[in-house]
Amino acid sequence: MLQIQFRYLLFLSFIFSYSQVSAQMDLLSAIEDSTPQKEFVTNSFKSTRVIAGQSIENVGAGVLDFRILHRFGRVNEGAYGAYGLDNATIRLGLDYGISKRFMIGIGRSSYKKEVDAFAKYKLFWQANGGGSPVTVTLLSSAVREGIDFSEPGRENYNTSRYSYSFQMLIGRKFSEAFTFQIAPTLIHRNLVKTAEDKNDIYSMGFGTRIKLTKRFALTAEYFFTNPNDLDEGYKNPFAVGVDIETGGHVFQLHFTNSLGMNDKELITGTTGVWGDGDVHFGFNISRVFTLSKPKEFRKGNKIE
Repeated sequence: MLQIQFRYLLFLSFIFSYSQVSAQMDLLSAIEDSTPQKEFVTNSFKSTRVIAGQSIENVGAGVLDFRILHRFGRVNEGAYGAYGLDNATIRLGLDYGISKRFMIGIGRSSYKKEVDAFAKYKLFWQANGGGSPVTVTLLSSAVREGIDFSEPGRENYNTSRYSYSFQMLIGRKFSEAFTFQIAPTLIHRNLVKTAEDKNDIYSMGFGTRIKLTKRFALTAEYFFTNPNDLDEGYKNPFAVGVDIETGGHVFQLHFTNSLGMNDKELITGTTGVWGDGDVHFGFNISRVFTLSKPKEFRKGNKIE
């Protein structure tokens, strides 16, 4: 009889313990479900460039981006020059995502026959649910100018052709419709025209995107440099345009006072004055190709 009662008590004790553990697990599960999950913010800009300047966005891992940047002549050339359409400057570039945070790129511009290369790393990534409030992307680039030097003998100094830029792109997607970024920038030029011109130029960039519809967005960018630091006759660049997304393509149509299509030329080589009509119509075309799929999409692996 005592043995039966003991087994009965043991059975009740087991049931009670199991119910307590089950209740605790349900409570923990409810807490986890109510806790916001960390989610990285994407598509702050629809392109890795705002217009000519870089944006906080990178291409995805294993993705190759073939990019065409095109600028016509100045609108104030009038009807004789088809309002700038008779003249054209172009940059062809290839950008590749090494990882989700790191990408590289190379390009060739017809303007001054420049070759440029850059590396871009996303140090902090804006995320909801306890993540970083902003995205911070580091950028370093180099440019080699290929146009013939006007000074005799200068062509013997290859290092004179190089310039470098360093940027910290800091941006936030405030809503689905609005993104804003700033870009503290340092430009170093190995060669300057006169002894009074500075080799190191500091500038502050601003970029924004305002989404109008699912496929259309307004964009604008401006780089401010102290006029006393710029070479004589050079201006701060300003551009405004519209992004049009169509599947794997992103079209960017814009107006700008600059022919520069790399950071050095954009920031230190702009001569156009908006008020005088020194404005170029241009467009960017981006076409992406997935060369290597992320491991979660490969055959036999499930998306976590």
